Amino acid sequence: MTRPTILTTEAGLLAEQDLLAHVCTGDSDFGLLFWQPSDRALVMPRRLNRLPGFEAACEVSAAAGWPVLLRETGGEPVPQSAATINIALVYAPPRSEGDHGRIETAYRRLCDPICALLMELGGVASLGEVDGAFCDGRFNVNLDGRKMVGTAQRWRQSKGGQRPVGLVHGALLLDDERASMVAAVNRFNEACGLEARVRAESHIALHEQFAAPDAIGRLDTLYRQMLAGVMSA
Repeated sequence: MTRPTILTTEAGLLAEQDLLAHVCTGDSDFGLLFWQPSDRALVMPRRLNRLPGFEAACEVSAAAGWPVLLRETGGEPVPQSAATINIALVYAPPRSEGDHGRIETAYRRLCDPICALLMELGGVASLGEVDGAFCDGRFNVNLDGRKMVGTAQRWRQSKGGQRPVGLVHGALLLDDERASMVAAVNRFNEACGLEARVRAESHIALHEQFAAPDAIGRLDTLYRQMLAGVMSA
């Protein structure tokens, strides 16, 4: 049975950046990492630290057991805990693909294997926004109409600027910690003066619907099959 690497949230974010840097050097065409936090944190894009209420909101969040960490990808605040499995997919697209549609293609490459897994398990998989979800987006992966995976991405140029390299990230809710996660996001938003409020019922954890004891192993296989096809194109 394949298991994710257990890391603190801070170490996991650094591991993703290290993987991106490794592919940027040209040492590898792709990288794939599954990691699970050993702690709790509220992770958000670096741009939010410019908000007037940011520092005070960080203190409120940390006092409640959800310290704030900043990430390099975009989006909105996302709670991380042992209930979450993070998927970091790093790759350099074949030069034949060009830049047109690169962002959407990267999201599809992250999301399609997850959707395939959900359909194999008997669920209804879809992509799209879900009202009341935290870090909502067009490329949420949804199970039976409720958000299960949030996604984001970041691109860099390889060494020498010869090709773009993307880090595409998914945060998959494995176990039900929806209530405390939603409370963490709403607490921060309120303290920071942000209007957005999220709801627990807009989310769903994989294990609420399916036991899926080797879901990570199956995803690992699906991603590697997909990447083999991309790299041979």
